[in-house]
Parts: sequence; C-alpha cells; structure tokens
Amino acid sequence: MFEKLQPYITLVSKNHNYRRLWLSQIISNFGDWFGLLAVYALITQYSDSEFLLGLIIVVKMLSLAFFSPFAGYITDRFNRRKLMLLCDGLRALIMMGMLLVISYETLWLAYVLTALQMMLSAVFEPAKTSSIPNVTSAQELVDANVLSAASWSVIFTMGMGVGGLATAWLGTDLVFIIDALSYLLSGWFIYKAVIPQKEMSDAERARTRNPFVGIKEGFQYLLRTGAVRRPTLAKGFYTMFLGALTYMLILVSEEILLMGSMGLGLLYSARGIGTGIGPIIGRWLFPDESDWIKVMGYCMIFTGLMYFIVGLMNSLILMLIFVLLAHTSSGANWVMSTVLLQRRTPDTYRGRIFSTEWLLFTLAQSVSVLTASALLENDIFSIRQLLIIFGTGLAVAGFCWGWTITQQEESYQLHKAKEAEEDQTKVQLQTTPS
Repeated sequence: MFEKLQPYITLVSKNHNYRRLWLSQIISNFGDWFGLLAVYALITQYSDSEFLLGLIIVVKMLSLAFFSPFAGYITDRFNRRKLMLLCDGLRALIMMGMLLVISYETLWLAYVLTALQMMLSAVFEPAKTSSIPNVTSAQELVDANVLSAASWSVIFTMGMGVGGLATAWLGTDLVFIIDALSYLLSGWFIYKAVIPQKEMSDAERARTRNPFVGIKEGFQYLLRTGAVRRPTLAKGFYTMFLGALTYMLILVSEEILLMGSMGLGLLYSARGIGTGIGPIIGRWLFPDESDWIKVMGYCMIFTGLMYFIVGLMNSLILMLIFVLLAHTSSGANWVMSTVLLQRRTPDTYRGRIFSTEWLLFTLAQSVSVLTASALLENDIFSIRQLLIIFGTGLAVAGFCWGWTITQQEESYQLHKAKEAEEDQTKVQLQTTPS
C-alpha cells in the first residue's frame, strides 16, 4: 500500500511549488463546497420554488460559460500567478457580500454575487490547471493530476458533509465568513509559490492585442488540431446528462429521502469519494494513455447505468453505493481528459483551450440542469423518472462517443505509430554503414 502512495508522497514532499499550488486548491475547494449548501439553504429559506433552486446552478454555469473565452485569453496573455491571487481576494469579498441576502426581496443579490464569483472562477480554474505542467516534470504530471482529483474529492466529501452540518447548526452567515477566509488562505499559498510560464512572443502579443483576435486564434487552433479537440469535448459530452443527475440529488434528499441538508451532504459525500478513487482505479486498469479516449466512452456508459439504478432505489445505503460507483467513472474521465490536454497543448494556448473546455462543460451543464428543473417544475416527470431518463441518455451518449470520437482517435494513434516507425527506419538507415 505504501509503495502505491510513494509517488504522491514524493511529489508533495519534494516539489515545493506544486505543493503550494495543491494546498491552495485544497483550501479554496473546501471553502467552495463548504459554502455551496449555504447558498442552497438561502434559496430554500426564502423560496420553495424548484425552478429557483435549479436557476442558481444555471447562473453558476452560464456565468462561467459567458466569461470563459475572455478568461482563457487573459490567462494566456497575463501572469497566471498574479491572476489567481487577484481572483482569491475578490472572491473573498463576494462571499462576505452574501451576508446582505436577508429576505426574498434581496434574494436576487445571491444570483448576482454567484455570477461574479463564477466569472472569477472562470479565470482561476484554467490558470491553475494550465500551471500544473509548469511546476511538474513530464513524469510527475499524471501523479499531480490524480492527486489533485483525489484531493478535490476528499475535500468535496468533507466540505459538503461538514457544510451540511454547519449550515444546519451554525447558520448561513458564519458559513459565508469561513468561506471568505478560505479564499484568503488559498491566496497566501499561491503568493508563496513560484509558477513559471512561457510568455507569448512579441509578435504574438502584438497580433493578439485585440482580445477577440486572441480568442479567435484559440478556437482556430482547437478546430484544426484533432488530438486536442477530442479530449476537450469529453467533459461537456459527459455533463449533458450528468449535470441534471447531480442536480437531482438535491431533490432526492429533500423529497424522496426527506433528509434535507443532511441527506444531501451524505449523497454528495458519496459522489466525492467516487470521484476521488475513480482516477486511481482508472490509471490502474488503463495505464496506456493511448486507450484513454476509448475509455471515456466506457465511463459514460457505466455512470449512466449506475444512475439508472439510483432512480429505482428507496434505500439511502443503496443510493450512496450506486452514486459512489457512478462517480468513479466520472472522476476517471475528468483526469484522463485533463492530462491529455495538458500534454498535447502548447503553453501559450493552454489557457484558451482549458477555458474552451470549461465553456463546453458549463453550457452543457446549464442546459441539462435547466431542462430537468423545468420538467420537474411543470410536473411533466417525477424525480425518479427523470433519473432513469437522464441515466439512459448518458449511457447512449457513451455509445455515440465510441462510434465517433473513439474511431477518430484510433485513426490518429495509427497514423502516429506509422510516423514513429518511419522515423525509426530513417534513423537506422542513417546510422547503417554504407
């Protein structure tokens, strides 16, 4: 067991800059998940509308989506470390602003502040993800991403579990204050880190002075580079259905389990544990990175089937088991697509590519959640029926991925292998005595 953990222990103990970036992620993620249930609690406290509850998730996702193209341009053009520091400071102020939401009449402020928070996250997340290859070696990159995903899941589990209890026992105000402090502590670790970054050339900087030119170049690079385009699509393809499924866990806790924040904390904890162990299992089962695009389709099918079963369950214990299993696959998909993008994308394009990935992810999740919430608000389907429908849809999406994206990747891998073989033959001919 210790031998399996040794690469991660070595990475954290020896690589000081990755350790600081990693600690920043842990602290800010804890604040994110710790405070999320407090936002939900505000909405349910001042409104009993399922649509308004779903709308806060849509606002989060659409704010990310709207600002993502500009965020990617910013993170490629400016110093990512300074941008992350600025984002943490401003997000701390925003969370303190949540204290001003005190009635139904001021509930609109929660949506505005959430939108601003997500716009800053649209800058922070691609800046952080783009920085990981710059503070790790090629050999450390997979370990760094697996550790980041596992940490996210542990913190997600703790943050949601503790956040559910804290929201119920301490109230939303104190939770928002703790959330603000977590952003400040996260910023302190980023301040202590040295994060190298390959800057744009003078010619590229001059050419992309206009943000829309820089954004356009990022999209053009993505469209013409299939090896980068395929992993970029993975998270968005997945969350077309998974977004609604994870949103419906809120309603499962409220209306089926009748457990409120406590039940949601448990369900989201199961989700977090699954997301954490999934990348480790995925790396063990599929060590060859050339198989990862194909594996992503298998992950979609498996997650869809698990949520289909959740829709048939009445037992909390069984729901927790199948939610955990569902998210082992989603966690594996997340890390595999991230690592492939980090390896295949040049540093000066990396921010724009990761922000485009966020754009696709957030748009797909917004449509998914909005569709599910509208169907429930108008009593077209029950929660159980929608779990089954969206679970089936995700499984079908996995089959479609296999028929299209996987076949494109296999052609790319064959071409790549043929080129490598031709290069090796040329080297042998050049070194063979005449």
